[in-house]
Amino acid sequence: MGYKILKKEELIPGQTTMVVIDAPQIAKKAKPGNFVMLRTTDHGERIPLTIADCDKKNGTITIVYLVVGKTTAEMNTLQQGDEFIDVCGPLGKPTHIEKSGTVICVGGGTGIAAMHHIAKGHVAVGNRVIAIVGARSKDLLLFCSELSSFCPELRIATDDGSEGHKGFVTEVLKDILDNEDDISEVVAIGPVPMMEAVCNVTLPYEVKTTVSLNSIMVDGIGMCGACRCTVDGETLFACVDGPEFDGHKVDFSELKARLRQFTEQEEESMELFSKECRCNG
Repeated sequence: MGYKILKKEELIPGQTTMVVIDAPQIAKKAKPGNFVMLRTTDHGERIPLTIADCDKKNGTITIVYLVVGKTTAEMNTLQQGDEFIDVCGPLGKPTHIEKSGTVICVGGGTGIAAMHHIAKGHVAVGNRVIAIVGARSKDLLLFCSELSSFCPELRIATDDGSEGHKGFVTEVLKDILDNEDDISEVVAIGPVPMMEAVCNVTLPYEVKTTVSLNSIMVDGIGMCGACRCTVDGETLFACVDGPEFDGHKVDFSELKARLRQFTEQEEESMELFSKECRCNG
């Protein structure tokens, strides 16, 4: 029995897609910060994707993915009514959420979707949430309407100034930190350079900063060791010890190097898949 796609929506044409999956057992236990490992076919690789939302009543989970390689390109060939052969989860430690005052949630790229789920969790316990989202331009922004529906303070930054602040999310974040002294935590989810930049901004303010690491994963249950990362000088596994960690203690240089280690193989795999699709077409 597979996991049926109940809804598929292209959020950014050719780049970012959202799917709602029928997965009642996962939805029942899923919490903000959890992820799933999924496969499209019985010969496909397993990839991790953070749960962007869940509906416990209807038994569904929502995931958002960026088409960057062979597996996500293969995923994008599936349509509403098709099925994933495997969806395993919820995995990872959920976000630690407690009533603490004001929390800033920063999201970039597809990380905005995961940040959305976490921001919703903080609002649910009574925290004041300031959401900051960023993209290169207005047409690449995600989940702004969804965030606005429950978060009264939404700040937007675009590189080209087509929406909100012209510049980076870190500039908006610094402005808030300069003008407010009661920030209990900053949560940052997105591209690794963005998360590292956020940590560099918050460090002088001594504000707790949580990041969600998107390191390479194979099994997602702590046995393969592929997702190992260094946090405060200790080797940890993102899949079972995380994926969220204290951003001020993460070795981002090592993380970036590890994410690049299979670049050539990924490009070759994508090229072969593209040729296969053209031949089949």
